Amino acid sequence: MADIRLVKVEKEDGVQVMIGHAGFIKTAEDLYEALAGAVPGMKFGLAFLEASGPCLVREEGNDPELVELAKRNALAIGAGHAFVIVFKSGYPINVNNAVKGVPEVVNIYCSTANPVEVVVAETGQGRSILGVVDGLPPKGVETQGDKAARRKFLRDIGYKM
Repeated sequence: MADIRLVKVEKEDGVQVMIGHAGFIKTAEDLYEALAGAVPGMKFGLAFLEASGPCLVREEGNDPELVELAKRNALAIGAGHAFVIVFKSGYPINVNNAVKGVPEVVNIYCSTANPVEVVVAETGQGRSILGVVDGLPPKGVETQGDKAARRKFLRDIGYKM
């Protein structure tokens, strides 16, 4: 039997969060290297939940406050081999492929600035991430005006020409 719970991810507006699953003791260092090379000047912190041996939360990052935030969220989730990355001065689109390219990474549950809740199952052995609630439900279908605003926004921030 498993107990199901929701863990609300703690973060401020403007902070991006990526949650995933990976597995090997060198994951924390490899994620650090991938993030450091993805966006010059990006501030980030990460925490990886080791699932064997000493079962420690491994931490890395270049911003002490974001490292602490990643650790708090990782401990709240508590699922073995999960990782939590929090970052500023970059978008998920800037780091997703770099993180996916880390050989230990097997899954990314979300990469977003939205509010996030993690659906966690707990058994006698430990915890597992079942999925995430990323953002809010739809309020309708975009209009022609909404479409024009979306296209303008992407060009304004330099992602489309």
